[in-house]
Amino acid sequence: MAQLKELYEAILNGDAKKAHAVTQAAIATGMEPMLLIAESMVPAMDEVGRLFEEEEYFVPELLLAGRAMRSAMELLRPLMVASGEKLSAKVVIGTVKGDLHDIGKNIVASMLEGSGFDVIDLGTDVAPEKFVAAVNEQEPQVVCMSALLTVTMPAMKTTIDALKAAGVRTRVKVLIGGAPVTMQYAREIGADGYSENASAAVGLVRSLLAERK
Repeated sequence: MAQLKELYEAILNGDAKKAHAVTQAAIATGMEPMLLIAESMVPAMDEVGRLFEEEEYFVPELLLAGRAMRSAMELLRPLMVASGEKLSAKVVIGTVKGDLHDIGKNIVASMLEGSGFDVIDLGTDVAPEKFVAAVNEQEPQVVCMSALLTVTMPAMKTTIDALKAAGVRTRVKVLIGGAPVTMQYAREIGADGYSENASAAVGLVRSLLAERK
């Protein structure tokens, strides 16, 4: 199907306008939202991740691809809600309390959404209680936390402790990331994993969910 290939290329090239137009045309022909996601969006974002790892794509390309993916998703999400269709798994993501940086978090959120996950983005400066509330209300399988500043990293541990205190820590896998974060720190605070970039984050979420199954 030509439209599947066109949507794939639009996302890969970071062309949000074309991605929106192709998706609109595909919907008009009766194409199912999940088909577009599975056959165009997921493969495109996987390829974007591969190109990033190979250092052929950089942060600007990731941001553009994410924007193109979201322009298509804006049209598909209402149709999925109306039909009762659900994405493969739910992920809550946010930048921890005290930290207002969101570029890295936004890239990870876009990559996850484009890879077929239902992403609830809590934004920046997210208090531990807000993460706890999101787990209770949204019932995600994964929680992702980001920090760009060394001084805000302790908020990751505080949040994990809050999840434990609320009795919901065992219900979710916790993934952390950000420039100053390391695998060692993830182990120290009791996180389930650490990722150094958005592409690796998608692979880690997939593997964590596979372990749960």
